Amino acid sequence: MADEPSLTRWSFLDFKLFYDAKFGRKIFPEPENVQPADATVSNGTTSNVTSNSNHSVRNTSDMAINKQYRNQGTNSCTQMVLCLMDLIQDHKDLCPAFESAEMRALGESLSRDIVRGNPDVKWESIKGLEDAKRLLKEAVVMPIKYPKYFTGLLSPWKGILLFGPPWTGKTMLAKAVATECNTTFFNISASSVVSKWRGDSEKLIKVLFDLARHHAPSTIFLDEIDAIISQRGGEGRSEHEASRRLKTELLIQMDGLMRSDELVFVLAATNLPWELDAAMLRRLEKRILVPLPEPEARRAMFEELLPQQHGEEALPYDILVERSEWYSGSDIRLLCKEAAMQPLRRLMTVLEDKQEVVPENELPKVGPVTPDDIETALRNIRPSAHLHAHRYEKYNADYGSQIIR
Repeated sequence: MADEPSLTRWSFLDFKLFYDAKFGRKIFPEPENVQPADATVSNGTTSNVTSNSNHSVRNTSDMAINKQYRNQGTNSCTQMVLCLMDLIQDHKDLCPAFESAEMRALGESLSRDIVRGNPDVKWESIKGLEDAKRLLKEAVVMPIKYPKYFTGLLSPWKGILLFGPPWTGKTMLAKAVATECNTTFFNISASSVVSKWRGDSEKLIKVLFDLARHHAPSTIFLDEIDAIISQRGGEGRSEHEASRRLKTELLIQMDGLMRSDELVFVLAATNLPWELDAAMLRRLEKRILVPLPEPEARRAMFEELLPQQHGEEALPYDILVERSEWYSGSDIRLLCKEAAMQPLRRLMTVLEDKQEVVPENELPKVGPVTPDDIETALRNIRPSAHLHAHRYEKYNADYGSQIIR
């Protein structure tokens, strides 16, 4: 056999080293007057025995194997064993102690949906939405910062629903909550908790909440929750059995979360709040409307995306704010991108008319955005999130959480 075994074939000694290292063989403490194992005796030969104060002789081969292989810094197999031990320790910290290997495997799959690191989304980076930010701070941020005040009747809200037109900043608000609170952020969608195997969907829901409790304080963000728990089937409505079991398990876990004192929050987002089941709506105690941007927020977006260049013609921000009443945040970004493309199109036309290819270091600069470019962009980009705006307002008046001024 070769001196260093391959990564896929271990010798018996290599496996014994790994087995003893993983399951822990007791390491005896070294006596104070023990000589090094390779000490040279008076006749010039090397001795491999050590003695203690009781004059008992112990061979170095009796040392713990764990200590032996840790002293072998040049063996590649030893380095692989150390790496495996570190992975085992990280795995123990990542998942709680599940009752079966099946549940542990489901927990490992859900662990991939944990957002690693800080999302780095500040409240200041979200333009407008002052009412939504204030309600979120009251429901999630303050109970984590000042838990002393949120006890008894003032226990924190465990379920928060963000509803509103598409592309208005619901996901950004969820990331801002995770950044501000420094919580473990679970980014969950329908693909994370729906399985083709019978019984796995409800098990995934249970494992998800167990993981959230293990990593508390944590935030479970359920994006497009209407795809997971829409209205349950009744008379005249067909629904698959697996879908009913999934919804029932989610309702049970949410109910248990509301009765506990653990800092685990469920933050859900949807564009169709009227499709949610009534039982789930009761468990989502805070229902916050995320509306289309207000005039002040739209002006701040335009000034950030299309900054005024020194010495150039002033941009008509007032006209932009007035004519973008029903635009969402994404529509405003597309509008600014279209306006910035106009001077680039003029430059590309000039470059394409030339026969030779212009070297990269000799390419001319792109000109500034003009008011005519903005007028062209307003004609090309139309709003896309205004169709159900009045319906959101009515739903907010019926079920939403309001701020009394």
